[in-house]
Amino acid sequence: MANTSSRTLRLLSLLQTHRYWPGGELAGRLGVSTRTLRRDVDRLRELGYPVEATRGVDGGYQLAAGAALPPLVVDDEEAVALAVGMQAATQGAIAGIEESAVRALTKVVQVMPPRLRRRVDALRAVTVPVTWAGTNPAPAVDPDVLIAVAQACRDDERLEFGYTARDRDTAERLVEPHRLVPLGRRWYLVAYDLHRHDWRSFRLDRLTGPRRTGARFLPRTLPTSDAAEFVRAGIRNVSSTHDVEALVRAPAEAVRARVGRWATIEEVDESSCLLRMQADDLDWPVFALGGVGAEFEVYSPPELVDRVREWGDRFGRATAGRARYSSPWQRFSRTDGVSRG
Repeated sequence: MANTSSRTLRLLSLLQTHRYWPGGELAGRLGVSTRTLRRDVDRLRELGYPVEATRGVDGGYQLAAGAALPPLVVDDEEAVALAVGMQAATQGAIAGIEESAVRALTKVVQVMPPRLRRRVDALRAVTVPVTWAGTNPAPAVDPDVLIAVAQACRDDERLEFGYTARDRDTAERLVEPHRLVPLGRRWYLVAYDLHRHDWRSFRLDRLTGPRRTGARFLPRTLPTSDAAEFVRAGIRNVSSTHDVEALVRAPAEAVRARVGRWATIEEVDESSCLLRMQADDLDWPVFALGGVGAEFEVYSPPELVDRVREWGDRFGRATAGRARYSSPWQRFSRTDGVSRG
């Protein structure tokens, strides 16, 4: 009896992680005959799970989408609580469980009726996510994007989306999605790019409007041992993370109170400290240093010195006309010949 119960739970798990299973393949995964598989499917139906069957040589099984959740397994309130909790986990609220949270969220959403989905969306709309403390805050990823991409990976279905590259050029991509990889506080999609005819990794915070095409594909062999190693290799080859170091002429506690969640602050003496952070975009450390409200000196990288100078020149130009004009109307009246009295 224990083996039968365990096999039934295994069957349910397989049905929830694949859109459609051919009968022979599903029986093989369970290590049973097709006749035993039919009995196990009937047992799931008795428990309230809506399992659909297709007869014939190519017949198989799938869990019906949008059906009411079975009673005594998980009720409506528990379903909403699970979805909201797992959405929070996918955003990195609890380190190390992001990938498992996406898999679990995909299963719940698959069988969640529309009325419950609306409740989950309402809760998400009025919930303020917690900002991660760290050396470099990562951009947030829309849970709907995570779900759409995860389902396409699960079902081996081609995916279209808009993507903004590192140089900020935006283009449409058509890919064969392989795996989602949470690395640090970012999410990456590993996929075969059908436009570039090569494997690529895509940051999910730069991905917009994912659209499932309905076209299935036969999975290709990844050129590395696993998807995580593929992403790591790509980051090592194309990394542009800047190690920032600057001396700030202010007490360490005061600087830590301003930017401590994004940087490491080391006390030099009572009136100065050393600020260290990592940043993908040099505008961010300029903004952080400017927000401290104290004199500072940039040690590294050299590119940051140039960026600070650019910001200074821009602010200087913004105040250049201040002495000549007391209001913008006066300036416009000199240039367009229209009286602004």
